Amino acid sequence: MAVFVANESGVTDFDEVTLAALARFVLDTMKVNPLAELSVMLVEIDAMTDLHVRYMAEEGPTDVLAFPQDEAFEPSWSESPEEDPTTLLGDVVLCPEVARRQAVQAGHGMERELHILCTHGILHLLGYDHAEPEEEREMWKLQNSLLASWDTAAGTGAS
Repeated sequence: MAVFVANESGVTDFDEVTLAALARFVLDTMKVNPLAELSVMLVEIDAMTDLHVRYMAEEGPTDVLAFPQDEAFEPSWSESPEEDPTTLLGDVVLCPEVARRQAVQAGHGMERELHILCTHGILHLLGYDHAEPEEEREMWKLQNSLLASWDTAAGTGAS
């Protein structure tokens, strides 16, 4: 599983290696093809605002955006690489400055908020959405379950 993290935000008070490990954990738990590739980019507020306006037609910055690459992506994988070649899942774009503000409101640290947002973005790449109440409940339940499993596996004890 290849996870590429590019920090173009200027924010350095979080662990990029741990963020990549979380992304790999989520992809593994979701049974994504082990040959899949994911890009996680952290950007500053101006860049996120531009992306939010351009792709979502909404003003101001947002916390996370997900840009799927392979429309034919199937989350299950086979044991044979010949049957299931490398898949470019897409890009998850995070804004640490927005995450920091949300973390304060939520009562936890910015790194925890980035983990929540990264997991959320990956779930979007895997086809989950929250436009309807039932979809929202399913996505949030899965997101919380993944994060709880990560906390146990990583020994963080965060909640």
